[in-house]
Amino acid sequence: MAVAKKITRGSESAMPALNYERVLASSNRSKPVMILGRSGGGKSKAIENLNPASTFLINVIGKDLPFRGWRRKYTEGKNMLISDNYDTITKQLISLKSARGITDIVIDDFQYLMADEFMRRSYEKGYEKFTEIGRHAWDLLWLVSGLGSGKIVYVLAHTERTEDGDEKCKTIGKLLDEKIGIEGMFTIVLACVVDKGSHFFSTVNNGKNVVKAPVGMFKDALIPNDLRLVSQCIRAYD
Repeated sequence: MAVAKKITRGSESAMPALNYERVLASSNRSKPVMILGRSGGGKSKAIENLNPASTFLINVIGKDLPFRGWRRKYTEGKNMLISDNYDTITKQLISLKSARGITDIVIDDFQYLMADEFMRRSYEKGYEKFTEIGRHAWDLLWLVSGLGSGKIVYVLAHTERTEDGDEKCKTIGKLLDEKIGIEGMFTIVLACVVDKGSHFFSTVNNGKNVVKAPVGMFKDALIPNDLRLVSQCIRAYD
């Protein structure tokens, strides 16, 4: 298993060069899955049933997970990295390409990678920082597509509503929204739904969100918010 090194949180630096054409041409691509929801919607709780022996967690802000016994399952330096630094996360993800025992990778929560960088750079003048923040996020999303077949990468993120009332992934600045539309980089986007105190994932687009999945991958429009179940459905679909 690839070992995560304890790191200090801090400033941004140039990310390693990424060969996008190589990722596009490769038949050995991983499966990125976006999980969207409001705070308390059940994103992190969905990690609970994943097998920690085959799961690697990138815990962006080092928060406690919302289920009992999580510290026995995820240990920094073993199967968990605590970092909001793109270089550190990139190196860790690249090392996981050759980690045969790791089948599921979770980034919780993607939005804070952008938010933390923005706050560290909040005193900078001008709009260049927004371009760089967007580019860092875009590079990372390309990287998670090229980690090798058999690996599912869950990108957990907060949502926000547009002026038209549509629900989308929360970002920083306009670059990712106007020029990219990061949800379009995913084949599978699930959204957290809370109904009568129970937590679910929506698998069907309601016309006002960005939910999507291959036809027939999930049996129901609402499924339990369980990433182990989601992984099983994805692998069974292939």
